[in-house]
Amino acid sequence: MSEGPDLSETEALAAEHALGVLSGLERAAAEARMARDPAFAALVAAWRERLSPLLGGIAEVPPPPDAWSRIERALPANDNRALRVWRGITAGALGLAAASLAVSVFLANRPPVVIQAPPRQAAPLLNASLTSQASGQPMFIAAYDPVRKALIVTSLAPPGGDPRHVHELWVIPADGKPHPLGLITPGTSKAMPMPGKMAPMLQPGATLAVSIEPPGGSPKKDAPSGPIAAVGKLAQV
Repeated sequence: MSEGPDLSETEALAAEHALGVLSGLERAAAEARMARDPAFAALVAAWRERLSPLLGGIAEVPPPPDAWSRIERALPANDNRALRVWRGITAGALGLAAASLAVSVFLANRPPVVIQAPPRQAAPLLNASLTSQASGQPMFIAAYDPVRKALIVTSLAPPGGDPRHVHELWVIPADGKPHPLGLITPGTSKAMPMPGKMAPMLQPGATLAVSIEPPGGSPKKDAPSGPIAAVGKLAQV
């Protein structure tokens, strides 16, 4: 597993916000920081531009056809307490709308803030969509920034599906020898530094693979011990 200096806290936060993996409170804090910190807002915009090709290949999942009917059945019928609650929510919403209007007027009278995006990096970003060996559907997406020497991997697998095993990421360069990169928790995003000898392996055409391993990763250390769950090749954006 590679070791080395991680992305800065600001870089990691910007990348995670661009990927949309922050929780509600974390996302709200990041949005507030973007509003007051033009440099951070530009960093998020740069990451969104780099990562947008990865998200284009993920198909939307429609809600179940009976979703709305189940919501309707869950609502209490002719419940005066519920009615009072909804009235209170409505009154609160009106107050919030008035406050929002006041803030909008205040912001409209402020001088505009010019946000300058950082210059485009010389080396192009590499990305890979790792598809399931069984279904052919994307299970992981990865983006490698050769300037920052950082690999960001997002798992699309639902958490809690198999608590007895873990997902381990591997890079397989042109010589065909696999090298472990780290463990990926289902349903999360992870930034991995690629220092030293690992960075040159992440070239266009290199294969990324995820194996299913016992807790702690493959006991072999230099090769997967379990089946390969997903695989994909790095390519220039």
